[in-house]
Amino acid sequence: MSWAWVVVIVLVLLVFGLYLSMTAGRLDRLHQRIDTSVLALDALLLRRSAVALELATSGVMDPASAIVVAEAAHGARTAGENDNLARAGAESALTQALVIALGEPEELALIRGTESGSELLAELDAACRRVELGRRFLNDAVRACRAVRSQTLVRTLRLAGHAPWPQSWEMDDSVPDGLVTR
Repeated sequence: MSWAWVVVIVLVLLVFGLYLSMTAGRLDRLHQRIDTSVLALDALLLRRSAVALELATSGVMDPASAIVVAEAAHGARTAGENDNLARAGAESALTQALVIALGEPEELALIRGTESGSELLAELDAACRRVELGRRFLNDAVRACRAVRSQTLVRTLRLAGHAPWPQSWEMDDSVPDGLVTR
């Protein structure tokens, strides 16, 4: 074997090693992005439930709607921390409670008629929109990580190590219609 072949083989092995190193680094960054997105989404969900609970206890809503929203917000705050399915269900229930309670234009007009009510509605609108964006960022990171982890070479060489398969967050995060007029 000539020296030229040895140099070519060494260069191919170096390029292959560099590719594997870059792919493993990308996977690590994607997993960190997922972890960061999960923490951010958790904070956003807690903020949304806190604002919904504040709105329900402020006295600007009718009593029946206030009870429904308060119970749903409390359920979302106390849902299982390690059980994503239960948590997503509780958060979806809060979304549905908000849609039902704030779905009537007359109710929204009464709430907007008070100074604290209009501030709370604006704050709730911002919180709902941030939750929507936070969930979208998390699911985009999960999708990208799954795409890289599903590559044959990554699976064969176990470049992801023992990291769990990333899970997307599915819930109803729609913003109630007419929450804030723009």
